[in-house]
Amino acid sequence: MSTQSPPVLTRTLCAALPGTPPGSEVLLRGWVHRRRELASVAFLVVRDRSGLAQVVVHEDRERLAALPEETTVEVRGTLVENTSAPGGVEVVEPRLTPLTEPAATPPVELWRPSLDAGLATVLDHAAVTWRHPARRRGWDVAAASLRGFRSALALLGFTEVCTPKLVGGATETGATVFEVDYFGRTAYLAQSPQLHKQQLVGVFERVYEVGPVFRAEPHDTARHLAQYTSLDVELGFIEDHHDVLAVLREALAGMVAAVAEAVPDLALPEVPAEVPVVGFAEALEIAGAPADEPDLSPAHERAVGAWALAEHGSDLVAVEGYPLAARPFYTHPWTGPERPGAPGTNGFDVLFRGVELVTGGQRLHTPSAYAAAMAERGIDPAPYADHLAVFDHGMPPHGGFAIGLERWVSRLVGATNVREVTLFPRDLHRLSP
Repeated sequence: MSTQSPPVLTRTLCAALPGTPPGSEVLLRGWVHRRRELASVAFLVVRDRSGLAQVVVHEDRERLAALPEETTVEVRGTLVENTSAPGGVEVVEPRLTPLTEPAATPPVELWRPSLDAGLATVLDHAAVTWRHPARRRGWDVAAASLRGFRSALALLGFTEVCTPKLVGGATETGATVFEVDYFGRTAYLAQSPQLHKQQLVGVFERVYEVGPVFRAEPHDTARHLAQYTSLDVELGFIEDHHDVLAVLREALAGMVAAVAEAVPDLALPEVPAEVPVVGFAEALEIAGAPADEPDLSPAHERAVGAWALAEHGSDLVAVEGYPLAARPFYTHPWTGPERPGAPGTNGFDVLFRGVELVTGGQRLHTPSAYAAAMAERGIDPAPYADHLAVFDHGMPPHGGFAIGLERWVSRLVGATNVREVTLFPRDLHRLSP
């Protein structure tokens, strides 16, 4: 006579419990988020990647007492309705099985609604403090933003690329680079994928990349990192930088839509059909800055952002026509109507809630234009020989932009410091964990 094995019980995520029929046997696997001991009963709150679930313990309280918070456990029990429990359901008659040795006391109390610890403590123990649901929510926003970015560009015919992060020379003049010993030669960590993504426009026409970039600039502010994640885009056969802005608008709209689906209770901006655009000279006037300023300061950005919100109802505003001195050598000169101020470029920044989020514009695309621009700035073309040679083989008019992921997320969630939404930040002082 053959015996039939009982059906294998599959794992149920905490978030799926409210949609599971009461009376079902369920299997949870997660962390001991919180224990509450009462006179006649104990409550165990289990946390997994999807959320929290309440477990009522009557018979196995000694075993529960041996499971400190953050110990990973398996819980098998019966699901019942309880309107006072999270999601209106809870697990009763549980069988508790530890999946690891008892966990050490965490550096912060992860069960509290808010993470009451200083930033240094939070960052020093990042691998543990990211478990806090409110903190993890910040990276949920980041992950959704990446999904939305990729999806929006795929619909527009873009190809995702991966460019080197070890390079033989500086990508951009004027920015400090990290030197690396590369088999006895000097190499550098890439400041951006700018030159490679331009070259790949000659192959794929439309490319994007999500990857780390490195800036050895001694900034010690709440908005700067030495390594951050850049969302880079480059596209060919454009008329001017306004075509680039149109693609940027679609990318941002895709990011917002994906975040709205993943984190529905977050206050998100409405991406207008067209992002408002203001000239650089006018932006200086709005900010009350001198007309000969070469760039916008953080205070100027806040003023222009406030103006855009008041005048256009928009959290986003593009500032175009930056002076040649404030843009990299590969930026295309201004091609629009004459306007006051210094000779400008088809380069732009996009401010989001008063902070620079995006830098972009149209690039030079002919050998003669590059030769003239580099001669005017006194730049030796030799270090860029490989890059410049590509333009001898026919490159379309093109342009692109880059979004700083961490800065985007920090503005969405209202973080006061970009490090709060960076998994393992690298800055002037921090090289671990």
